[in-house]
Order: sequence, then structure tokens, then C-alpha cells
Amino acid sequence: MKYIGIIPARYASTRFPAKPLAMLGGKRVIERVYNQVVGQLDDVFVATDDERIEQAVKAFGGKVVMTSTECRSGTDRCWEAASKMGLSANEVIINIQGDEPFIQPQQIAAIKACFDDESVGIATLVKPFTPDDGFAALENVNSPKVVVNSRMEALYFSRSIIPFTRGKEKEEWLAGHIYYKHIGIYAYRTKVLSEITQLPQSSLELAESLEQLRWLENGYKIKVGVSDIETIGIDTPEDLEKAEQFLKNRENK
Repeated sequence: MKYIGIIPARYASTRFPAKPLAMLGGKRVIERVYNQVVGQLDDVFVATDDERIEQAVKAFGGKVVMTSTECRSGTDRCWEAASKMGLSANEVIINIQGDEPFIQPQQIAAIKACFDDESVGIATLVKPFTPDDGFAALENVNSPKVVVNSRMEALYFSRSIIPFTRGKEKEEWLAGHIYYKHIGIYAYRTKVLSEITQLPQSSLELAESLEQLRWLENGYKIKVGVSDIETIGIDTPEDLEKAEQFLKNRENK
């Protein structure tokens, strides 16, 4: 079994057009993402619909697969790229966010470990909230929460706080229960990836704007790995400025 990393990257982002080509510490964002994972997997490809991104990836020696402009999500783009590569049904595709230039090897290892169980078809990562994060972080709707069962399989994802802690002040919730923040990295066996991309959007997915709810609604199980590393995503030009400062602080240590 091989682990293949696919990094979906599109040019026409609403909040930050050309984001993959933005410069961060002297390198393009997409190059930094690629370099963070290329040594951790059997192979890594950028999947894009734009020739400018294709040229940039080839310029730094990366591998790239051209995909359609009609892909609705990164998952769909991963499947189109995987199908073009002719991967076998049991290979594991790891969908790596193209705006996560600080993704760590430990996170890749954690999601790979989920597939030690041959019954696992889909996996993702979570990070426990800590009391130091504060209640404001917990109620942030841009940070989806996850509840899991005793086998560390996802029961539900929500932008709301789940579970509700009854009988305690909100400031006490993080001290009394482990709340999990979803980290948006997914992995799927190729066969399962082909199946979930054929599913129509579901009511829960549309309500929460979280595509993984479509998979749960259709009976798929999602294995959950745990990471204690905070990710730094880049969604806006302001996020890029923060990432630049983070990089400088890290290099000065």
C-alpha cells in the first residue's frame, strides 16, 4: 500500500486570488506546502486547474496534475487527479490543504497511522482545545468541532459547540470536557474516494457547509487521528502577513 499526497490548488480563490503563488519567506506558498510533505509520503502531486500554478510547481521541481475548473471541492479535485494517475483501489490518498505551509511531519504520520486498520476508508485529524485557548476559540464558527465515539470515529462535525455542557458556566466547559477542533486534512482509500465524490450534497452538509457531513449521512465512517500541533492556514492576505511574522519568529529562535 502506498500513501500518495495530493495538494489541491486553484487560482480563483474568492478571498485571496492567486493564493498558491503568493510569496512567503522568499518561496511561494504552494512550494512550502509541497516541501513540508514530499519526504513523508511515497509520492506528492499538486492538482490544479491553472497553468500559472502548473508552471510554478514545475519551476521548483514538483509534480503536477492538471484538473478541471469544474471541481466543486478539494476532494473532487483529488479524485480527478487520482483517476488520471490510475491508482489502485487500496492506495491511500492524502488530501493536503494548499494553504497550510507549516503542516508538520507528525501530522502526516498521525493520519497515515489511521490506516493500520485495514477497515478504515476515510481518516482526518483533530486537535484538542485546551483551557488556555479560551471560550472564544471554542465558539469560533470558522473552527469546526468534532465529537467522536470510543473507537475514535467521528460522530458529527459542527460549527456550533458540541457537546453542550449542561449545568456549568461556559468558562468552565474546556476544563471539564475534551473538545476537539477539526484539522482540515483528509485521507481516503482510492476506492472510497471514488464513491464519496459521486454522492449528492446532503442536507446536513448544506446546513453546516461541511462536506464531511455528506459522508457521515451516507453511512461512511471517518477515523480520527489526534495531533497536538496547531495549524496555520492562509485564507486571506492578512493571514499571509501573520504567517510571514510566524516564519520570521521561528527562524530567529
